[in-house]
Amino acid sequence: MFRFIIHYGLHFIAPVLIAHFLFRKDFIKVSLILLLGIVIDVDHLWASPVFDPDRCSIGFHFFHSYIAIALYLLLLFFKRTRIFGIALLLHILADIADCLLMS
Repeated sequence: MFRFIIHYGLHFIAPVLIAHFLFRKDFIKVSLILLLGIVIDVDHLWASPVFDPDRCSIGFHFFHSYIAIALYLLLLFFKRTRIFGIALLLHILADIADCLLMS
């Protein structure tokens, strides 16, 4: 249960809190963008089985690969893409926490 709360809390509660505390002026817009970071889970559809509760996404799925993560980090360096980089890296952070809690 703890793993579930941490994982999905980082996916759905943390984005709203980040938008509230760091981007209050554009709270709704930033919240939606940060929440849309979940779309990178589309790469789970290419795996067999699609959902495996004991599989670590990091390094396994295409959009969770180390090269993709490096690209998400690059997004932080440009003002126009920074929010998207934060959204994608927050998603990766949630999945890293899930992987760590698996063991």
